[in-house]
Amino acid sequence: MNVIHDTEGFLEHHPGCVATIGKFDGVHLGHQQIVRQLRARAAELDVPTVVIVIEPHPEEFFARNPRDCPPRLSEAAEKITLLEEFGVDTVYLLRFDDRLCRLSPQQYVEDILIKGLNVRCLIVGNDFRFGHQRQGDYALLQEYGARAGFQVIETQSCSYDGARVSSTYVRDRLRAGDFETVAGLLGRPYAIAGEVVKGRQLGRDIGFPTCNLALNRRNIPLHGVYVCDTQISLPDGRQLSVSGIANIGYRPTVDDSGEAILEVHLLDFDQDVYGAWMSVIFRHRVRSEQKFSSLDELTQQIGKDTQQARAWLANH
Repeated sequence: MNVIHDTEGFLEHHPGCVATIGKFDGVHLGHQQIVRQLRARAAELDVPTVVIVIEPHPEEFFARNPRDCPPRLSEAAEKITLLEEFGVDTVYLLRFDDRLCRLSPQQYVEDILIKGLNVRCLIVGNDFRFGHQRQGDYALLQEYGARAGFQVIETQSCSYDGARVSSTYVRDRLRAGDFETVAGLLGRPYAIAGEVVKGRQLGRDIGFPTCNLALNRRNIPLHGVYVCDTQISLPDGRQLSVSGIANIGYRPTVDDSGEAILEVHLLDFDQDVYGAWMSVIFRHRVRSEQKFSSLDELTQQIGKDTQQARAWLANH
């Protein structure tokens, strides 16, 4: 699969494409259905598929406070990996910035879709808005398509257990700790991945060493303590699977920086995994995020959390 950051040179290698546009946060069942639509139409036209992924999310771009924007379900790298697994030919990471904000809907269609990609068919929701001040809509795309010779197809709706599948609904179920429903909505268990980096070593000092993951997102979808499984890819190529207990949030007891962290205490494990790539698969919520009056109180609670995690794992 190809990943591009602009359309320069695309038409030198391709006669056109079937494309869609969106944030694709979480790459849930609805997104996967759109990809199937793309692939089916692309096969009929004998052109490649292109998913135009808007990065950063517009809400992130405009938010003054990071916590004012919707929590991210997946980073750009995770989206790319998932879209490749579902058979997308090209991901176009369309940078959302001041220039794109100022682009008129007409320029958006002409410069990106027609001149840049020679879109033969565009598949989007009928509520899709684009261009300066979101003035462009589905009707405008249809008008342009009729003039420029490309088809505009509405995305098919997708439901799970009677509910419409959306990134918002996935976030709602995550907040509720309903990981079974989340797995159904995504078609896979929910996970956050990142590189294991050095932290403050506080966990080791109090008897519960943790792996700290770099969270490159403005807002996080989970807060609290969770039973988890991890998939660890070591720099030397080895792969490990270890259960653990994860804390995700803002560490109110020991850190007032306001920076989100994800730290995992691996059960019955004592190896150096700095620099490894770790995927943390959330399975069960133990408790919400709390602020403790002392490190001793925090240490006692971590001990209780670990016992609960072991008990839950023994039964699941």
